[in-house]
Amino acid sequence: MRGRVLIIAGSDSGGGAGIQADIKTVTMLGAFAMTALTALTAQNTLGVFGVLPIAPEFIRQQIDVVLDDIGADAVKTGMLHDAAVIETVAEILAERAADVPLVVDPVMVAKGGAPLIEPGAIDALKRLLIPRAAILTPNLPEAEILAGHAIPDLAAMRRAADELLALGCRAVLLKGGHLAGDTLHDVLATASGERLWDSPRIATRHTHGTGCTLASAVAAGIAQGLAIDAAVERARDYVRRAIVSAPGFGHGHGPLDHAHPLHQDGCDAP
Repeated sequence: MRGRVLIIAGSDSGGGAGIQADIKTVTMLGAFAMTALTALTAQNTLGVFGVLPIAPEFIRQQIDVVLDDIGADAVKTGMLHDAAVIETVAEILAERAADVPLVVDPVMVAKGGAPLIEPGAIDALKRLLIPRAAILTPNLPEAEILAGHAIPDLAAMRRAADELLALGCRAVLLKGGHLAGDTLHDVLATASGERLWDSPRIATRHTHGTGCTLASAVAAGIAQGLAIDAAVERARDYVRRAIVSAPGFGHGHGPLDHAHPLHQDGCDAP
């Protein structure tokens, strides 16, 4: 087992996203997953039906005791639902893990459309966490909120990735799955330049938890010593295979097959 990843995020009772997806992903990629829960959700493939926030002081305690005993080689944040939680997380990471690479997945809206962050928390996220991130991993709707304007095409994606990089993070992976078309574009922007991935769209409704999964896969790679672009490359391949071999559960946006490395021969992409 190589690489310790501390995941600070919410729980998904349906098992497809959130902490559950994070733990599965980090584990299947050979790293060690630890958690600090920020919220409990009652959700399934059809949507989010309830949210129970965790008190900021208990979030802090979870992070504290894990770092005291086990330590971390990377930290990944997911659902941080309000400003008080973001302030708490930013404060303890500055105190206890200032030199640990941080992957910020700016979770804002669930796959079914339910909001997962309060509007007032977005400014706190931009001020307190994004500037210290090793990599920020927004999808297009999240990037539009952070950038404050629409991102209608690939050219706009490339400009927006640079805008988000200017918030202070060291890299931005802007995911283009929400754009129309048969080809998906992902843009990685860093101070040294840009890398673009193009992939054929997989026709499926089973994409619940792709953002959480990708960010955690990147965090696992960073924890294991991979460079950012190599971590993203491996993470994208892991997610693609997980989509292709999705089990087909649920009546809405179904979960991925996080365990696909256990049956590699059955998950070759078409």
